[in-house]
Amino acid sequence: MAQGQVSVNNLNLGQGPVTAIERHFLFIGPATKNIGKLLALNTQSDLDTELGLAASDLKTQITAARHNGGDRWACAAVPLAADGDWKDALDQAQSAGVSVEAVVITKPVAASAELESMHTAAVNLINRYGRRVFVLAASAGITPALDWSAYRDEQRALLRDVAAPRVAVVPQLHGNDLGVLAGRLANAAVSIADSPMRVATGALVGLGPRPVDKDGVPLTTATLAELDKMRLSVPQSYPDYPGMFWGDANLLDAPGSDFAEVENLRIVDKAARRVRILLIQMVADRKVNSTPNSMAYTRLRLMRPLREMSRAVTFAGQQFPGDIQPPRDGDIALVWKNRTTIEAYLRIRPYNCPKDLTANIALDLSLDDEE
Repeated sequence: MAQGQVSVNNLNLGQGPVTAIERHFLFIGPATKNIGKLLALNTQSDLDTELGLAASDLKTQITAARHNGGDRWACAAVPLAADGDWKDALDQAQSAGVSVEAVVITKPVAASAELESMHTAAVNLINRYGRRVFVLAASAGITPALDWSAYRDEQRALLRDVAAPRVAVVPQLHGNDLGVLAGRLANAAVSIADSPMRVATGALVGLGPRPVDKDGVPLTTATLAELDKMRLSVPQSYPDYPGMFWGDANLLDAPGSDFAEVENLRIVDKAARRVRILLIQMVADRKVNSTPNSMAYTRLRLMRPLREMSRAVTFAGQQFPGDIQPPRDGDIALVWKNRTTIEAYLRIRPYNCPKDLTANIALDLSLDDEE
């Protein structure tokens, strides 16, 4: 004999959204208040209350970032004493579970070893927590004792032979360049796949005064071009076009790298964050196996974050592209190494983006045929 039984179970298929950390940055630098505390700031925050009434490097950069970050700008910050160590502040934030896309270290670096240390810290975050970040570092602006030639030599020596693919260096030429770039990269009105060079984003907001050297010679576009060649990230302007804009956000990667500009790294990191969550959900799930049906389903599941990143909008006859091009068949490959180990290979395609434009104009002096 038996009695009837009925059970209803909720099945979690892992289809929910993942909390996005893109455009959320952690600022670390000297300030005069709340030393060593982890702060949450946004466009409504009173920076005098949070960071102190006195001027400080951290407050200057955060103010510039807020001016350029749009109405949804927000960040985390850890104020330091003048002799504070950014490594301790970074460890503090990570131990507190703060996930960010980038770490902005406002105190200018004095030696190339510091840049390599920042890259090492970023790699360690991936290894320890699975958190993918890049670092925006500052180098000092020109001092009253230097002319532009000596300043260029100083900056060239700082970056010589440095390989730090997750670090971008911004010279503080106008005093708040680092904050301006950080805000531009965090602006929710543009895609993370957009270069900070994008003129359609608008002119820079609140960039400091134009610097001069010891002889009173102002900063020129020639000097900015040379600094860019050194892999520094600097602003730029266009003759007879109002406003100051930005150039590439250059990462300190080796020549020929796919990740010489920050926008390429950002889209790959975004995809990696989404895919990592899916892989965790698949651990020891027997629905993921080597049968043809399961392999097809697993590829489809891993393609989901790529499809979401590729969604475009067409408005008024114009298409606004997603972060990447739509994935195609064959962009995901699955390889079973043994009965319990599987590897996935994913390919993502960024859109072409014009940064060097030339128009060729020809004059037609031929006579039209007349009847």
